[in-house]
Amino acid sequence: MAKSFLFRMDPEAAHHLIIDGMGTAAKVPGIPALLSAIWGTSVKPELGVDLFGLHFTHPVGLAAGLDKNAKAVTGFSRVGLSFMEVGTVTPKAQPGNELPRLFRLPPDEALINRMGFNNEGADAMADRLAKLPRRRIPLAVNIGKNKVTPNENAADDYRECVRKLYPYGDFFVVNISSPNTPDLRALQHGDELRTLLDAVKDEMGIQAERHGGLPKPILVKIAPDNTDEQLAYMAEAIQLSGMSGIIATNTTISRDGLTHANKGETGGMSGRPLTERSTEVIRTIYSLTQGKLPIIGSGGIFTADDAYDKIRAGASLVEVYTALIYRGPGVLKSIQQGLLKRLKQDGFSRISQAVGADHR
Repeated sequence: MAKSFLFRMDPEAAHHLIIDGMGTAAKVPGIPALLSAIWGTSVKPELGVDLFGLHFTHPVGLAAGLDKNAKAVTGFSRVGLSFMEVGTVTPKAQPGNELPRLFRLPPDEALINRMGFNNEGADAMADRLAKLPRRRIPLAVNIGKNKVTPNENAADDYRECVRKLYPYGDFFVVNISSPNTPDLRALQHGDELRTLLDAVKDEMGIQAERHGGLPKPILVKIAPDNTDEQLAYMAEAIQLSGMSGIIATNTTISRDGLTHANKGETGGMSGRPLTERSTEVIRTIYSLTQGKLPIIGSGGIFTADDAYDKIRAGASLVEVYTALIYRGPGVLKSIQQGLLKRLKQDGFSRISQAVGADHR
């Protein structure tokens, strides 16, 4: 019933209604517990993942882009996710691109967006996260650069995000792969990549010394539209820079296989048509790094088979986004139950044993 109502609305209006509504509802006593009762997933030890010094009760989390301003962290932590990303956040608030900028493609189970990192800025996110009670699931902060910042100064923007948000993220994700900020993807290649990642790591060390404890993990989110040669260079640069892992992948500019009229809209496409390509990138990255660099798989995960394929290809964790739009939070429980069955079928006692199984 909710989907039928929401799909009659403008996609971005529906998006804000859900995020703002969940953020407000979670402040009402009893509502978080109700969300857990309806959509929460039970803890199954065989699905637990220990990675980056953190414990994840199962492998499925929320990709960046849904809760850009960390308004609904409490609510999302109660619907069956094992972790979540907030953002992408930039140092200064920015409105993003012109409306309309979000499009549904229902027959393709896909979305196209050209949001352009619309967000309230790092200070607003820091204020919001500082007021939250103790979090129930690990939180990743996805960081980017402002549109007006030239690439030669991009490292300053990423440093500022780390500086302002360091106390609030369990790990951080460097977003250099959105197709909706001009020239951002150029940061994935050449000396610019090493320079940027070295700066982020340096800032992380500074903040760790200031706040105490070890530096927090840093992952790099890459695009699906790279050649094998480009992926090889990126994997090498990311490893040499001492990053903690890779998220594969962001949205694609490809339109292969789409049937809906909105396929002509510019922007990044997510959802079902991205399933196979993102899995191919995971498999390539795992092979290039010999399984030594942890991967979070993202792109077109709707079912337990989709998630398990990415895990066997080399992903230690996976993320959903578009599936929540089309199928609701119940998809998380379905994926969890399906993963348990697939582990049993393959004779594995823990999900970690399935990671990279296709390479053995």
